[in-house]
Amino acid sequence: QIQLVESGGGLVQPGGSLRLSCAAAGASFGTMAWFRQTPGKEREFVAAFRANGGGTYYADAVKGRFTFSRDNTGNYLQMDSLKPEDTAVYYCAAKTNRVILSALRFASSYTYWGQGTQVTVSS
Repeated sequence: QIQLVESGGGLVQPGGSLRLSCAAAGASFGTMAWFRQTPGKEREFVAAFRANGGGTYYADAVKGRFTFSRDNTGNYLQMDSLKPEDTAVYYCAAKTNRVILSALRFASSYTYWGQGTQVTVSS
């Protein structure tokens, strides 16, 4: 059974850091990604990793502040210099195949999703 489980969300002050984890089980994934969503809005692409030398990609809004990493058990999103506008529910997503570059930012490109973890940036 394929399962993605996020953890690591919480409340942090502006300028602070959080590290999200996505534990992945049940398959090898060609692409893993993070999205975020606020009430009334569609899921927004944050970052993605494509296996086998496919590279790591970031949304402009988080480039230079967020870092995607991975190991054999899942992936991580290190979030530094957090801003109030980063407040959202963060979701881990995955697909067994490699997603083409032009489709990385679309939620419909991914087959598997975690349950989400809340990140709140506020003083």
